[in-house]
Amino acid sequence: MEGRTVNAVDISNKPSPHSRKNMLGRALWGITQATIFRMIPRPMHSLRARILRLFGARVSLRARVCPRARIWAPWNLTMDDYATLADDVDCYCVAPVRIGAHTTVSQYTYLCGATHDFEDRTFPLRPAPITIGHHCWIAAGCFIGPGVTIGDGTVVGARSSVFRDLPEWKVCMGTPAKPVRDRIIRESQV
Repeated sequence: MEGRTVNAVDISNKPSPHSRKNMLGRALWGITQATIFRMIPRPMHSLRARILRLFGARVSLRARVCPRARIWAPWNLTMDDYATLADDVDCYCVAPVRIGAHTTVSQYTYLCGATHDFEDRTFPLRPAPITIGHHCWIAAGCFIGPGVTIGDGTVVGARSSVFRDLPEWKVCMGTPAKPVRDRIIRESQV
């Protein structure tokens, strides 16, 4: 512990890293999300997309945002056609979060767009963007960390944690998530 002081972190006088405009926007959004947004019937995704757009989100009207998805700052969210945020997804979009077309983020996944510098005495917030490519599936209960890019077509297995970029068209799993095989799409057997 040379050069270190026990209990050296002091956040007692730390000002918020967020502007008043940001805090007011999040307060208004929080009220809207807890009431109107959640009460819209599940299949009416385009209406929820329109509400998100009122708060600055760049969300396709063909995107699917379920009523119980939690979004921290809509103005930092981009969703392409047929991108899905399932119920109980927590999208902590302090930094921009982009979800590509035909990508599903399944229930109980946490998209974490910021961390803290735990070696700095003031414990400052460190936002970093998350980009999830097209045709991906983030299975239930995953953690996607700040600054991560997930390549097109990639599947992240249930309960995996992603701390580094993942390549395109792979099946990845584990903590930390690593590619275990290629993802090969076959024709449906209908």
